[in-house]
Amino acid sequence: LDHLALDLRESGWDMKALRRQIVLSETYRQASVAAPEAFERDPDNRLLARGSRYRLDAEVIRDQVLASSGLLSAEMYGPSVKPPQPAGVWKAVTLPDSYPRVFEADEGEATRRRSVYTFWKRGMPPPQMTILDAPNRESCVARRERTNTPLQALLLMNEEEYLRAARHLAAAELPIEGDDGARLERIYEAITGRLPEGPVSGALLSALADLRELYGANAGLAEELCGEAASSADAAELAAWTMVTSAIQNLDTTRTRD
Repeated sequence: LDHLALDLRESGWDMKALRRQIVLSETYRQASVAAPEAFERDPDNRLLARGSRYRLDAEVIRDQVLASSGLLSAEMYGPSVKPPQPAGVWKAVTLPDSYPRVFEADEGEATRRRSVYTFWKRGMPPPQMTILDAPNRESCVARRERTNTPLQALLLMNEEEYLRAARHLAAAELPIEGDDGARLERIYEAITGRLPEGPVSGALLSALADLRELYGANAGLAEELCGEAASSADAAELAAWTMVTSAIQNLDTTRTRD
């Protein structure tokens, strides 16, 4: 820290250079996997003997899902946007003279902008954020809590925005020639940045077979999941791959910094 502080002063307080120096350092780029000796010497990692392992922040998880699926908007600046939220979510906290009093969700590209542009109402922040432990902004929070609850998994599995991202990525992969294993590797790598290991690949391919059978026997269920994204002829295939892609988005390795 003394070295970084001295460099910051001598650089003329260049914050961009400081951040670059930190993220390119060997210390910052360490993995959380380390030899037993490192854990013995530094059990609390106070001396940064290894990388820290933690679940990503709510905003990062959302942006990651949109970016890996190819839906994240690259537009910069401008006013806040309102991605869709559950109906009536503001009713309990809105007074007659509140502004804005009624939540009106944006449409189109505005719903896919980075999370930093999301509109926040102090009395009722976006549930997609607070469920994943984002602070409500009523006070300054230097260190976020990180909980692990079933509600978080339900959010990531059922939020329409995340399902749309999974369907978009699956639809982009289906026209590409190749067997199921190759397609699975491409989707897995796009989301996690790594290739699936043997047991993981086997489990996902087994799930794909079961989902094909399920949606093949329930055309209405497949079309409901796919909406206008597929014709009835390939709705079952798209639905099966959508659910597999959604499962990959919800893996611990996807949501955790290693």
